[in-house]
Amino acid sequence: MTPILETKDVVVRFGVLQAVSRASIEVIEGRVTGLIGPNGAGKTTCFNVITGLQEPTSGKVLFEGKDITGKNPYKRARLGIARTFQKLEVFGSLSARENILVAAEQRKTWDRSGFSPAAVCDEILEKTGLSDVSEFMVGTLPTGTARLVELARALASNPRVLLLDEPSSGLNEEETAEMATLLRTFVAEGLAVLLVEHDMSFVMGTCEYIHVLDFGTIIASGTPSEVQANSAVQAAYLGTETVEEAS
Repeated sequence: MTPILETKDVVVRFGVLQAVSRASIEVIEGRVTGLIGPNGAGKTTCFNVITGLQEPTSGKVLFEGKDITGKNPYKRARLGIARTFQKLEVFGSLSARENILVAAEQRKTWDRSGFSPAAVCDEILEKTGLSDVSEFMVGTLPTGTARLVELARALASNPRVLLLDEPSSGLNEEETAEMATLLRTFVAEGLAVLLVEHDMSFVMGTCEYIHVLDFGTIIASGTPSEVQANSAVQAAYLGTETVEEAS
């Protein structure tokens, strides 16, 4: 399968510190891809390179085979790359509906298809199960529901690739399962998802393919079962006990 998004031999240096070392990552449409590794492994830096917030020292970012390394974040968003953050990025004083409408209205600056932001908002509220809380201020909602609002905002831009940074952070077991179900629904419609996550049960149960970072280097890539069985991954990050628990 041809990746819709990929990094090729990306290197990022901050002075003498090499945060990412020749990292090559592929993201496929209709698949959830995981990017895992210990704290400080370079995962967020990779996300920043992909979205244009961080210029790589060397290497390339390709979208549909075309080099977008020099494009700014706005132009990458226009191509269809959207992102959420580990720290909730929502407007707490606005309702869930208003949060989504803001994103849909912003999309109008580049999408000339004549779509209705209100209609997009209603559709996303229904798909994410947020219709019943659409008029509630997000700042009053539980963390799990606010996470869904953030996801809904990202979806309002009509992305082709969605980058999720710790999507299960702050969620309870039931909410985590609901998030996994939602992601499977969206990838079944053709969306490409790349997620960073520390919850190994969530990763192994949701991702079809996983890249493992350690000290900025991709040390393994493969299916969940292949990653679980990789001795380098066990030694560097997961630990044998954790791998068995996530199975």
